[in-house]
Amino acid sequence: MNRRKFLYTSFGAVMAPQAGAPAKSRVVIARDPLIPIAGRPDPARLASLLDRAMQAFYGRDDPMEAWRQVARPDEVVGLKVNCLAGPGSASTNPALVAAVCERLQRAGVAARNILVFDRLSSDLESAGFRIADRPGRIRTLGNDALGYEEELAEWGSAGSLLARAVTRICDAVINLPVLKDHGIAGVTMALKNLFGTIHNPNKYHVNVGDPYVADVYMLPPIRQKVRLAICDAVTAQYEGGPSYMPQWTWPFNGLLVSRDPVALDHTGWQIIEKKRAERGMKPLAAEKRRPSYIATAADARHRLGTNDPLRIERVEV
Repeated sequence: MNRRKFLYTSFGAVMAPQAGAPAKSRVVIARDPLIPIAGRPDPARLASLLDRAMQAFYGRDDPMEAWRQVARPDEVVGLKVNCLAGPGSASTNPALVAAVCERLQRAGVAARNILVFDRLSSDLESAGFRIADRPGRIRTLGNDALGYEEELAEWGSAGSLLARAVTRICDAVINLPVLKDHGIAGVTMALKNLFGTIHNPNKYHVNVGDPYVADVYMLPPIRQKVRLAICDAVTAQYEGGPSYMPQWTWPFNGLLVSRDPVALDHTGWQIIEKKRAERGMKPLAAEKRRPSYIATAADARHRLGTNDPLRIERVEV
């Protein structure tokens, strides 16, 4: 057995849906129009909105009961943020990440077992995060510091070195993307945010990212370890992404939460299309940027979730 086969055998087989699982995928959309204060989200109101979203998603009266469904106290939890856009509202907000970290700790996960990560430490810093690697504390580091595997992981069209954050360090990953447009791939949310766990995402933007976005998510450590997606939609962007273009942003003042990355992305895509129509802009298909990788991720080969509106339970709170 070669090293790569041993590595991925250790993760186990790709998990199939459990018998008796709900027929629909739940996507919670939680909003609070009073979140912004002087152009920035109020941390207390954002944390309260996060609690409301988690309670609605997991059907719990107590937000801590909801968080205990995400990870066990003995697990190392990674928070995959999106900081490529640097400063501004097109990156995962540090206040949201702080709220997630605080609630994980209240649910029993030790600070030393929480890792905030993205591709580059410099991207994290530019988005307002402080690099930290002290024993016993929450760690915040880029993959350039944490390292990548030495051998390619392969699935379909994808062949990449995977970040050790997902292969070796973390037992569970919470995906924290941003609701925004992407100038090549149409939109970038839960599925595409995992491009930040591979060494060569620049290779996978041809053909509007199809099937590459879906194939990267199929790599076993990613598919098996991502437990939940919490999409930062406080300030959303409908054109000009992934860079921050304030002229094309609007205050959605919300969070999208789901375990199904396909259902979340389909829902977020429709929100962006609605805003584009309101602003008199063409739909993404007319711009040759329809995010067809979302449908590919839902097809019989990938089965990463559903893009069928009849199978998406959209809960607004």
